Amino acid sequence: MDSPRTLVLAHLDGRPVERLPAMPITMMFAARLAGVPYRRYCTDFRVMARAQTLVAERFGFDHVSAISDPAREATDLGAAVTWFEDQPPALDDTRALLRDKAALAGLVPADPLGGGRMTDRVRGVELLRATGGTTRLVEGWVEGPCAEAADLRGISALMLDFSDDPGFVDDLFGFTVRQALAFAHAQVDAGAEVIGVGDAAASLVGPAIYREIVAPHERRLIDGIHAMGARVRLHICGNTRRSVDVMAGLGADIVDLDSLVPLDRARADAGPAQVLLGNLNPVTELMSATPEAVSGRVAACHADAGPRFVIGAGCEIPAATPGENVEAMVAYALGHRPGEAAASGPAA
Repeated sequence: MDSPRTLVLAHLDGRPVERLPAMPITMMFAARLAGVPYRRYCTDFRVMARAQTLVAERFGFDHVSAISDPAREATDLGAAVTWFEDQPPALDDTRALLRDKAALAGLVPADPLGGGRMTDRVRGVELLRATGGTTRLVEGWVEGPCAEAADLRGISALMLDFSDDPGFVDDLFGFTVRQALAFAHAQVDAGAEVIGVGDAAASLVGPAIYREIVAPHERRLIDGIHAMGARVRLHICGNTRRSVDVMAGLGADIVDLDSLVPLDRARADAGPAQVLLGNLNPVTELMSATPEAVSGRVAACHADAGPRFVIGAGCEIPAATPGENVEAMVAYALGHRPGEAAASGPAA
């Protein structure tokens, strides 16, 4: 029997596997299970690694992930961040690091091993690999070009920049990709075999801007991570239904879709070969549902996505999600092969 790690890698390669992989995003859910305030989860790699190991073992996930919040790169670059005891840190747009665009010319990428918040994530990847990386796939995480640009410039200012100063946007995205590649490289060296790229702000632009401005930089990031020998999971929160065809053309090993994107339409736009992950609504179809409803919704996702499919929610599993609902989601993965009809019942 394949280990969870080898099962995921085989599935991504298109080789036959005995069941579907399950790779949901757990951050606050993992912290709650471990009984720790979320600020500690975000700031102490030992706490994060323990919580990820605990949640993966408790529910049978096929991976562990160092994802925690979008502020690691920005914090190390000097951005203003507001901290909370039991919520993720937030970037302060009123004090955006690049509120003056001219500041970009003097901005230097931060060293991922320089002792800051990026270093904490790298150490977390090392610990996850050392304590279970031969059993479960270890996932690192970086911010995508649009998301990191929004963190540094401020989301409202960036949206105006697309029309007012596209040359500045191109330069800023170039900087964010260089920073992300350096951060990814450190995590791959530490043992990450897949790097998640979170580019949430990219869902706020139209399909033309995404195709012409955002996607070329995402492609450079994905190509760069592949050159390091790692796989890529592209995750863009929000409604990306008009951009799935472009997303699928970027070469990411997994395209992770939010619940706002119908999976049947996504499959038609992405083509048959692209691995899709998703995409239960984390609140209405997972946290607030019954286990039976969760199982039925996962089955519907499988039917829509087809065999090139990984089970997960549309975004992070909420902290208050009942454990039995998560168990129902994973039970479907354990009981179904990728190519079998979702309605045919558990695999023999």
